[in-house]
Amino acid sequence: WPSIFSGLEIIANRVTFSHRDDGGFPSLFDLLVSLGRNHHATLALADLHAELDYSPGALVYIAGRVLEHSVGPWLNGEQVVIAHFMKDAVHDRVGVPRPSFPMQSFFLELVGEKSRKRIRSRR
Repeated sequence: WPSIFSGLEIIANRVTFSHRDDGGFPSLFDLLVSLGRNHHATLALADLHAELDYSPGALVYIAGRVLEHSVGPWLNGEQVVIAHFMKDAVHDRVGVPRPSFPMQSFFLELVGEKSRKRIRSRR
């Protein structure tokens, strides 16, 4: 199936020690999808001193190269994670420029533009 990600990894029933993803570029986001049955896991983001609920069905976008992250032991059940990521070497190989860091103003401009178009179309 088509994907914007250059890599996909399936991680089953494994504790993931604290790490940063070496192969990515700082402005690239990874998509982590937590699946499985009857488990309660947490995704720890050490740099932010945060722990996120990582129960089945959780989807998390993180800058894996920038943020140190880990998944410790969980209670009960089976845990499966599908990690979607982009390797910086692929950008080099095919000559694709790296994206810049997302800025809040970018999203606000998009939302503002869509709102103005809707208002105009109602008139």
